[in-house]
Amino acid sequence: MAERKVLSKYYPPDFDPSAIERSSKRSRKDEKGPKLSASRLMTPFSMKCTHCGEYIPKGRKFNARKETLEERYLSVPIFRFYIRCTRCSGEITFRTDPKNNDYQCERGAKRNFEVWRDQNDEKYNDETEEQTLDRLEKKYGEQEEQMERDKMAELEDKMLDSKREMKVADALDEIRTRNARIERKEARADEGALATVQQELDEEALRAEREEAKQREADRQEFYVKKAAYRRAAIEAEMAKPLGGDIPADYWKPRKRVPRPKNPYGIKPVPKPSQD
Repeated sequence: MAERKVLSKYYPPDFDPSAIERSSKRSRKDEKGPKLSASRLMTPFSMKCTHCGEYIPKGRKFNARKETLEERYLSVPIFRFYIRCTRCSGEITFRTDPKNNDYQCERGAKRNFEVWRDQNDEKYNDETEEQTLDRLEKKYGEQEEQMERDKMAELEDKMLDSKREMKVADALDEIRTRNARIERKEARADEGALATVQQELDEEALRAEREEAKQREADRQEFYVKKAAYRRAAIEAEMAKPLGGDIPADYWKPRKRVPRPKNPYGIKPVPKPSQD
């Protein structure tokens, strides 16, 4: 790093400082010429450099100089841009073309062929501004007439569409009504069938309940009969046994009820005292 930071420079013996032309910044500012301003842009079209044959694609970024020309088209300013080729640093200039809504390549490069460009537009290059205005006015007048016709056609189409929608809505209402009627009939038929089935089930359940009640009653009667027979057999078996001891033989015979004496002990009742 030290060898680059030199404080002295070499001057040859025949060096003449007075031969150097000096110009101040003020003099450079006072010079009359086109005023250029720096701008950053992208190439609006693909081009080929005429100096080295380098192809420059559309959309490549450049640090350009912009110049505002005195020429105008229908009070629209026209600008010229200066860029340099990325390979040979050759100067390329192109300008805006508001008449054709495009750009025009001037020098230093050649515009590549583009399919979308209309070759019929070249016939309008030689017409004057009045002719251009007349042509554009006629063109826009035809467009407005076409728009009016399109509006009428659109209105007619809307009317036809509304009529069609009304017909479709009526048809849908009729279909819905018919479907609702059919569904009601089917619902009624289903309800009748369900009622019949439910009635049959109820009758069957009632019949089963009655049979079950009859069976329970028969079982109860049979149980009572068997129980009475068992008790009678037990009593008869008990009566058939021989009596023993002091039990008389006529113990099991029914006895005549003896009335109870009214005053067995002969006690006279005590008269009640009078209240007089």
